[in-house]
Amino acid sequence: MADYSPYQQKIIKRYFNNYDAIQAQRLSELTTDLFLAEGKARDRLWKRVAEILTKLEFPAARIDHLLQKKDPALLPGIMKELESKS
Repeated sequence: MADYSPYQQKIIKRYFNNYDAIQAQRLSELTTDLFLAEGKARDRLWKRVAEILTKLEFPAARIDHLLQKKDPALLPGIMKELESKS
């Protein structure tokens, strides 16, 4: 961190302190997009959902189950579960 100014170091620290909240926000935005998407765009969004859940250390078996179902209605429950862990 010596290469960064004190201001930049504070920004980096705040980002990593709020990383889970940032990822949860991205997940909620993707949930909305999934309800509206069709075709290949929807598949790409599901891939991004899986990546975010992996980064948030969500159980792999549950991620696989979610990807098999591909039901966006399941995501709000997962988001509530993630919020309760925080």
